[in-house]
Amino acid sequence: MKRITSARISQLLFLVLFLVLFINTEYRGRDEINGAVNAFFRADPLVAAAYLLAAKAFTWLLLPAVLLLVATALLGRFFCGWICPLGTILDLLGGRFRRRGAPSLFTGNAKYWVLLPLLGAALAGINLAGLLDPLAILVRGLAFSLHPLLGDTTRGAWVGLYRVLGEGRDLLAPGYALIRDHVLPFRETAYPLAFLSALILAGVIGLEGCESRCWCRRLCPLGTLLGLAARFSPFNRRPEKLCADCRACSGLCPTSFDREILQKEECIFCMECAVRCPSARVRFLPGSPLAGEGPLLPQRRVLLGGVIGGLLAARFFRFRDPAAQARVLRPPGVRDEGAFLAACVRCGECMKVCLRSALYPAVLQSGVEGLYTPVLIPRLGYCEYNCTLCGQVCPTGAIPNLPVPAKKREVIGKAVFDRNHCLPFAKKINCIVCEEHCPIPAKAIRSRRVLDTDDQGRQVELLVPYVVDELCNGCGICENVCPVEGKAGIEVFAVKDRTPLREFQGPVPVEKGGDPYG
Repeated sequence: MKRITSARISQLLFLVLFLVLFINTEYRGRDEINGAVNAFFRADPLVAAAYLLAAKAFTWLLLPAVLLLVATALLGRFFCGWICPLGTILDLLGGRFRRRGAPSLFTGNAKYWVLLPLLGAALAGINLAGLLDPLAILVRGLAFSLHPLLGDTTRGAWVGLYRVLGEGRDLLAPGYALIRDHVLPFRETAYPLAFLSALILAGVIGLEGCESRCWCRRLCPLGTLLGLAARFSPFNRRPEKLCADCRACSGLCPTSFDREILQKEECIFCMECAVRCPSARVRFLPGSPLAGEGPLLPQRRVLLGGVIGGLLAARFFRFRDPAAQARVLRPPGVRDEGAFLAACVRCGECMKVCLRSALYPAVLQSGVEGLYTPVLIPRLGYCEYNCTLCGQVCPTGAIPNLPVPAKKREVIGKAVFDRNHCLPFAKKINCIVCEEHCPIPAKAIRSRRVLDTDDQGRQVELLVPYVVDELCNGCGICENVCPVEGKAGIEVFAVKDRTPLREFQGPVPVEKGGDPYG
């Protein structure tokens, strides 16, 4: 029977923890989320490095990542072999593949050509690390694709079960309620980029068909960064090379023993070679850091080429379509677009917890640099007035975690009526749906009574709506509830000045011409 190592037990425990936190990163009837999957991102050194370079600032939220980097410099690249949930999934599924060897494209310095451009782009102010961060790939694949698919399939099966069992299905109702309330997503949502997210995750897993942990050792930017830190570790394997009379380590090692000598920066400290050594020769003992290692940094041409490539890419990725940009609405509390893009991890957590299905991953609305960042689409959902969940789960504070009173005054955009679609303007029909739903106590949407002439030449009294810009926070509920089919009669547009609304005091001002509440 194959012996279960301490590393494998740790992997399984952290995978369970990751999945529990992922499931808990959801609206479950409470206004606060205690324990979210953002904890993994806050311990992610790649996220911290990209944030530091792009934002030119430090946040204490990422202190765990700094501590992990220091621990890696002392103990080696243990995160990949003991903690990383994606690495655990690769280990669990990798044995099912028939290995055919790594493609030549992935060998050599390929991993540096992935990491360095990401850091170079961050240096230029564009944080693209989340696109290839292994934790972000896993969370996006689950949040946008697999979790909604699980929810739809389970709910569909529950409905189908009634056709088979009839009233007898009620016997299973407690079990279904337990799964529905604690495992399934709380709402049914279809995300753009769901297929791409699933395809990327499947591609990473599919690389196991090349060699074990192919993604981890050949491409993963987080693994490469940790590998650079691990070279400072004083713990060295003894013996360094394969034993001439055994060579069993080459078959046991998942990452780094295919060149006769252990590649320290690729060793994930799984301890398979030590535990399964038939002669009990293998030990990891303290010694001289960097002993027997080659140059600390990659070749100069790779280093310069990677960084310069990232800087150029950051320049090329800045183009934005002005028309599309006008509709890029960010979550509440985001006041500066550049600062937001520098800090956003693109993990998808804010979209997963969004109470009213308002947030979705951007495709190209804000250019390539905004891919996967959250945008509010009012026609599909709106920002709940009393909700702060997106700020609570954001791992880097790109979406500020604000108290409810402060969040209510944050400006997302401003509503504007389209006179060609709004019913009172276009059809001379009274409609105050948007005004009725406006959550601002003093009402950011109001109406004034006017006399007008309809298409039949008859004089009619209309309630003509208008927006009070000083009170509108752009939550999007007006556009969401607009009864006009297709394009709404009122739309929310982005604004440069996102200064919070002033706290309203006193009675509701009344415009000349009458107030519908007067």
